[in-house]
Amino acid sequence: MTDGKNPVIANVTADDVAEAAGVSRWTVNRAFRKDASISRKSLEKVMAAAERLGYVPDLRAVSLASDRSNLVALLIDDFANPHKLVMMECLTRALRRGGWDTLLVNTLDRDDASHALLNASQRRVDAVILIGLQFDDEVLEAAAHARKFRELIIFARTSERPNTISIAVDDVRAMNDMAEYIYAKGYRRPLFVAGPQNYSAHLLRKETFFSYWHSNTGREPGLVTVSTYDPALARRVVAETLQNCAREDLPDVLVCENDALAMGAADAVRYSLGLAVPGDIAITGFDDVPQADNPNYRITTYRQPLSEMVDYLVEVLAHPDRQDRDRLFLGSLVVRESA
Repeated sequence: MTDGKNPVIANVTADDVAEAAGVSRWTVNRAFRKDASISRKSLEKVMAAAERLGYVPDLRAVSLASDRSNLVALLIDDFANPHKLVMMECLTRALRRGGWDTLLVNTLDRDDASHALLNASQRRVDAVILIGLQFDDEVLEAAAHARKFRELIIFARTSERPNTISIAVDDVRAMNDMAEYIYAKGYRRPLFVAGPQNYSAHLLRKETFFSYWHSNTGREPGLVTVSTYDPALARRVVAETLQNCAREDLPDVLVCENDALAMGAADAVRYSLGLAVPGDIAITGFDDVPQADNPNYRITTYRQPLSEMVDYLVEVLAHPDRQDRDRLFLGSLVVRESA
């Protein structure tokens, strides 16, 4: 069968390409393997023959012939938090650029997270990247015993568990910068709006802010906790917390653990309580999601250096023998009208 110019062979195999290119089958296999040793001349001959014959390699077979699949499982939850979408876009783009394909798994709850980790170990992935709230000590311990993948990476959170790699912003440095700014602006009645605090791979923002405030004022900040990073839930919780407060007892600033909570808090102050931001209550966030710069919010926040973080993650995947791979990154304070 022909297409008028070149022969088209049904179910083209590596042997067909090898014959057409005048090389061995092993040379064809090497041509489709990332970082394999092959001369430029041989590679060009194989690719020309493959294009002429319409050959598409069986990636699963190629991976079985090597010790790597170039497949990474990305386990993610909490999609109400807009920062997760930003991280996912940045990660998948960098991974694809580095030659890695992504298996995306939306983990629904803690039990599902454990199942997803075990399932990933059966799919011959080279690494699992965790972004979310569901990965407590018990889940990570089960993964460590059952896994068949090389790397277990905790992204955008810190973890001290062995056999994991933690790539995150330096929460302590970041939150100290935010606390110093808030104190210097003259705010003295902060209420910290925290997200979930019951997982081992966690943020250190609340502890850092409380430590700074106690050291500099001798007082403990107020605290309210929101069970998920959901702006709608944050609005409801903040409104319920403040609705019966006398004006003189209201906080002068809401220090939010991330921008999702900050946006919900801003909606609560303006639309549930009928107060002004920042005239009555100022608001700060963390992450610098795109919505934080929206004219409706203009949130003072802390920008995570996501591009640097994901580039380093890809570098870790490319050099699995490197030691001391945990890494903390410094971001920058972004001052806007909310505080």
